[in-house]
Amino acid sequence: MAPGTEVLPLTCLMLLLLCRAPGAGAQRGQDFKLHQPQDKVSVKAGETLTLNCTMSGPSEPGPTKWLKGWGSGNRTIYEDTGFTPRVTRAVYESDTDFTIHIRDVQPEDVGTYYCVRFIKLLSGGNEVFRRGTGTEVSVLAQPSPPIVSGPNQRTGLRQSVTFTCTAGGFFPKDIGVKWFKDRDPISSQLPQVTEWREKSYNMSSSVTVVLGEGDVPSRLICEVQHSASPTVLRGTYQLSRVLRVSPSVDVSADQMSPIELNKTTKFTCHVKGFYPENVAVSWLEDGVKMKVQNDSRPSVLHRGLFEQRSQVEVQATEERNGSVFTCLVVHDGQAPVKRSAILWIASLDQKGLSKWSQKNNGVSELLGWGACQGGCLV
Repeated sequence: MAPGTEVLPLTCLMLLLLCRAPGAGAQRGQDFKLHQPQDKVSVKAGETLTLNCTMSGPSEPGPTKWLKGWGSGNRTIYEDTGFTPRVTRAVYESDTDFTIHIRDVQPEDVGTYYCVRFIKLLSGGNEVFRRGTGTEVSVLAQPSPPIVSGPNQRTGLRQSVTFTCTAGGFFPKDIGVKWFKDRDPISSQLPQVTEWREKSYNMSSSVTVVLGEGDVPSRLICEVQHSASPTVLRGTYQLSRVLRVSPSVDVSADQMSPIELNKTTKFTCHVKGFYPENVAVSWLEDGVKMKVQNDSRPSVLHRGLFEQRSQVEVQATEERNGSVFTCLVVHDGQAPVKRSAILWIASLDQKGLSKWSQKNNGVSELLGWGACQGGCLV
């Protein structure tokens, strides 16, 4: 040991290490700077959010963290001691740059974020040393593609039908909805907006339409406008999905009455102006179903409606005099429609005519050759 050198007790050495000279800590705190430059940041849902934070100057040992919110409700978003795949450092293990990236941002990430520097206490805990001014983050979430829905069953003409347009998962809350029938605007009430989850909303808008015969090719359009979407979003609905147009039915013959005995004639059933195309046509002779070879299929008329013709060939035998031939049409599972015609045979004696009259219970005096509207068949 050199002459004049004093040996300090071990306890005093430890105190010197733990204690700072008067004013030294305050000076170090003044020289330290924490810079959080972003006041507000807006990002679209699904994108990556970058939050900037840099530090300079001397500081006491301690961690740096990113917190969402301040006070009792704050939540730690990132710290070096934890592993968070969604949140990463821009410059890994840097002592001066604590910028972070948050991947796949969602509406629930809306809030104010703080970059905070802590110092370690002798007790082992951490104390706030410096806090950034905070970055207010807003997330623009585009609505899902609009979906237009209608009733579960088809509806006839001149009926009022309600259609609904829905879209969801958007933020902010404000949204605009317009309805069109083809190119014509339809008035509707303001959309109903409800909160789905934190900072995310759903929308529902309804409109009522009176269906007409010409609506088979028409469509409804729901247009949605939102600040998160660069374009107008559209949902469509073909009115043919819900519309039912019942057919008109008539029966005619290819020859004028009466028909010569044993000659052959044809009856034609014309089913026209119906939608959808699923229709079943059958023939009855005096109420008994006939075996008819008929391969006709519906064909398209104007405005998307359909028509179909069905024929039955009949030999004018004596026993068929006064027989009633009925076309039975079942369209789209609805109640059947019947139209009838009567076969007259030429040059029969009074006995034959009397037989027809008895069978048809006096209808012969009321009917001529041609169509018989439904109620003719007893």
